[in-house]
Amino acid sequence: MKLYCLSSDAAKPCFVLSFKELLIMLDCGLAAHSVLNFLPLPPVPSTRLAALPSYTPPHITDPLLDGELKECCGRVFVDSAPEWVPPLDKVVDFAQLDVLLVSNYTCMLALPFVLDAPGFRGQVLATEPTLQIGRFYMEELSEWLSGASGGAAARRWKELLHVLPPPLAHALRPRAWRRLYAPDALRRALARVRVVGYDERVDIYGALDATPVSSGFCLGSANWVLRSAHEKVAYVSGSSTLTTHPRPINQAALRGADLLILAALTQTPAHNPDNMLGESSKGANHNPVILRGDLCPAVGHIPIGWDDDGDP
Repeated sequence: MKLYCLSSDAAKPCFVLSFKELLIMLDCGLAAHSVLNFLPLPPVPSTRLAALPSYTPPHITDPLLDGELKECCGRVFVDSAPEWVPPLDKVVDFAQLDVLLVSNYTCMLALPFVLDAPGFRGQVLATEPTLQIGRFYMEELSEWLSGASGGAAARRWKELLHVLPPPLAHALRPRAWRRLYAPDALRRALARVRVVGYDERVDIYGALDATPVSSGFCLGSANWVLRSAHEKVAYVSGSSTLTTHPRPINQAALRGADLLILAALTQTPAHNPDNMLGESSKGANHNPVILRGDLCPAVGHIPIGWDDDGDP
């Protein structure tokens, strides 16, 4: 058994597990920290951005670099459509993957990069809410960037990192950055996703069973349990024990695992909204209480009235 990490961002996991002669990809997150090095794409033409002065490194005369870099507020940005950081494609041949398991919609944005690999024939498994929410997210992002960006991609600056100022000089593997996929590539990738339900056992080529169990993180989010005749492997991605709108986390399904793989760990928020709401209701007399995002994740601002007994 071997485990490979293909992501440079701990919040956007992507692992490949070699287990029972199968290659199993666990999530395919798309890291977005590289976007901070590019000028923003305005919804309408911006005279301010167009008027920014070009930047040329000292003692460097390179006509291929003209127009690629702009200076704004003492920092240098790349004047091109933003590029993203897909999972590493030199560690494992994506065409050899047997199955790809998606835990939630935030961890599937690199799906077209993986499924476009020549010869890919593996299965892709996700719950229905994960597929639909991910579809909306990815389609909107792809359509926006395909309509707002144009022209040739800036590449020459990647060859001159040693003479560029930070943070560009500290960019990690910029040659591996890629523009976002086209809408056609996205549609082809999403068409290959197989929808599964919670606690449904899916046979993977007769070698093991894969079962999604609720993780409590968001609608449709799942942790995955892999079972063979003698081993049990649990993959825990975005999870929450707080009482919110998704189905509660199924912790019982994770017990007794021989191997526990943890990803996307965070300690925030650290308090249960139920207890915090109870404390905030003390002394309230029909006054509205505003729940903010830091108290009730993914809900936003919701006015709630409380009666004298503290009941909503």
